[in-house]
Amino acid sequence: MSLLAGKLGIVFGVANKRSIAWAIAQAWARSGAQLAFTYQGERLKENVEELAGTFGADTLILPCDVTKDEDIARVFSEVGAKFGKLHLLLHSVAFAPKDALEGEFVNTSREAFRIAHDVSAYSLVALSRAAAPLMPDGGSIIAMSYYGAEKVVPHYNVMGVAKAALEASTRYLAYDLGPKKIRVNCISAGPVNTLAARGIAGFTDMLKHYEAKSPLKRNVLSEELGATGTFLASDGAGAITGQVIYVDSGYQIMGM
Repeated sequence: MSLLAGKLGIVFGVANKRSIAWAIAQAWARSGAQLAFTYQGERLKENVEELAGTFGADTLILPCDVTKDEDIARVFSEVGAKFGKLHLLLHSVAFAPKDALEGEFVNTSREAFRIAHDVSAYSLVALSRAAAPLMPDGGSIIAMSYYGAEKVVPHYNVMGVAKAALEASTRYLAYDLGPKKIRVNCISAGPVNTLAARGIAGFTDMLKHYEAKSPLKRNVLSEELGATGTFLASDGAGAITGQVIYVDSGYQIMGM
């Protein structure tokens, strides 16, 4: 029996076929879930429509700016009208102005700090709040994080601080939503060559460093993130909530 048979989910954060969100969405669909998708802005609309359309012409694909409460309300209203309920939500959304990912963190502007936290961390709170009424039978909410939330990664800068806020938000959401049988967890992924990652200065060197220093001596594969996302979405992870699951070839355990 498929792990996610009968599950209904929504995916935030697909940009193109290399997106971690797309890897997890594919794994969810292969495991039997029916999915809806959102996209950020007209620039990404065609990409998301092309990818999500492979799951069927009737796949629900909606625009959503996660910094706008009215957009979030509209998305969940339409998802509720189509599905009736939800079981799964994937939050793979993060952004900081490019100049905030260069130079020194101490020079982060007030506005760059605000934007990074609004898009990358508060959006999880807003989406979880909107999704909860559609999860009367419980559900699984998964967000994507990175090791830069825990330790300093040069050039990750304000995004590392925003990811730390995301991870803390995950724990508080897990506490609030636990009585409703809604689980909230993070996957902390090793570096993957995505559109967002290529915006980080020195990303190619980061890939080489992980390959050299991680216990498994290799970088993580998108398919492995998809497998972890499927496990966390499944009933087999029914007692796991408020956790950060590292999928990084073991890099997080290393001291040197």
